[in-house]
Formats: sequence, C-alpha cells, structure tokens
Amino acid sequence: MVEPHVNLDPAQLSPVEAKLQGALEDQLTSALQHAADKVSHDYAGEPVEAVTTELLDETKAGLHPDIADGFVPDQRDLRRVAEAIVREN
Repeated sequence: MVEPHVNLDPAQLSPVEAKLQGALEDQLTSALQHAADKVSHDYAGEPVEAVTTELLDETKAGLHPDIADGFVPDQRDLRRVAEAIVREN
C-alpha cells in the first residue's frame, strides 16, 4: 500500500499559509492518500502518466476548491507515487 505524505516548503508559503502549514500538510496528505487508495483500487493497467494525472485529479477532488486551486505538487513526487501504484498492481 502506498503511503504518500505532503511536505510544504516554508520558503514558498505566504505568511498565512505558513501559520497553517501543519493543518494544510495534514489535509493535503489525507487527500493524496485517499486518492492513492482509490487509484490503486481502480487500477487496470494504465501507464504511469495516466496514473499520475488521475492521482492529481482525485487529490484535488478531495480538497476544498480554494485549496485545490492552489495545490501544485512536485510532479516528480507525484510520479513516484504513481510508479509505486503501477508496481504494486
């Protein structure tokens, strides 16, 4: 089972985001873990690129729209999660 975790770079956060960093990381991690579970469960041989896109879409769907709009994960990290899903299935 894939257990991704989101870590925000404090240097990239606004003052308000910095104050909420822990809560934001928890919410983003929860949404990404839920997305990884769903994508893994529904996996049917798609290529890594498609799994990466599906992970991002599912993660954003699990977030408040304002947070989803501002969530731009590192594509390399997201791809590593997708690769793990493909490998495990």
